[in-house]
Amino acid sequence: MAEPLRIALIGAGVMGRQHHQHLKDLPEARLCAVADPGPQAVAFAAECEVAYFAEHRRMLDEVRPQAVIVANPNALHVATALDCIAAGVPVLLEKPVGVHLDEVRELVAASADSGVPVLVGHHRRHNPLIARARELVQDGCLGRLTTVTALWQLQKPDSYFDVAWRREPGAGMLLTNLIHDLDLLRHLCGEVAEVQAITSDGVRGFANEDSAAVLLRFANGALGTLTGSDAVAAPWSWELDSGENPVYPRQADQPCYLLAGTRGALSIPQLRRWQYAEPGAGWHQPLLSSQESFTPAEALRCQLEHFVRVARGEQAPLVSAADAGNTLALLEAIQRAAASGRACAPELLSVQ
Repeated sequence: MAEPLRIALIGAGVMGRQHHQHLKDLPEARLCAVADPGPQAVAFAAECEVAYFAEHRRMLDEVRPQAVIVANPNALHVATALDCIAAGVPVLLEKPVGVHLDEVRELVAASADSGVPVLVGHHRRHNPLIARARELVQDGCLGRLTTVTALWQLQKPDSYFDVAWRREPGAGMLLTNLIHDLDLLRHLCGEVAEVQAITSDGVRGFANEDSAAVLLRFANGALGTLTGSDAVAAPWSWELDSGENPVYPRQADQPCYLLAGTRGALSIPQLRRWQYAEPGAGWHQPLLSSQESFTPAEALRCQLEHFVRVARGEQAPLVSAADAGNTLALLEAIQRAAASGRACAPELLSVQ
């Protein structure tokens, strides 16, 4: 058996610590250092019994990790990942891949030119539930995909916004939350060719949106909607419905995605499928319902196991920088559409 992969952590905040919870129980890897300028990180590194660095470049030079998890603030993602690539170190980069598409293009080019892989942390793609849903769509079980309904509606407590940056531009639910849903819609249903959107800050009046309504036209012809708000008392979101993170009280009977095609329909996360018994049947005939099965597993752990294989050169990243860049391109198109009142097309990157 190979020696455990030596992984360093850059960013010891909430997501960094979540990654560590899985890393410490993973035989294939071990934490070797923590880099974070915050005073809380000193105690965290001591608790983990690894070296602490206030500056990640010094850590890269002195520790020479075999791989790095980057979980620092969004605006630092690309610059930090570029430093790791320059040091020849594979990166698991938390989402979003960046805050502007231009900087993501630089990251994609650096990874391609150097051969150093970047896996972006859209961890929900690693959930076996999503893997099974994607199989059903790609295998044609729904027929021609026709309509997609996505919901992200819940209520963040007032205390969430006590942190100043959460009230500022760039910290709204689009970049912080709906980017997950947009990534899954791309993963399940294909690229989006065009969007229209309306956003509002009418509930809180902050410098970012608290509600959004998005129309999507997929390249395969399907039409979709994504309706989101973090200011409503409602149960429809991946966080509340999937049970993926136990900190959220689960609403197991409520869907957040509804996919409908010419042969059948699918609700997610329930993985309940509907279809007629005979081809050509219609609304006067009863729909048959069946429950699709899958083997549950924690998405973050599955992602970390995959990252070890990526860092060892055994697999290509499930979510490359270019792939994650196309999710950011979709989000930017939504922002442009909301600002202009016109339909906009994502500026897609080339994904090898």
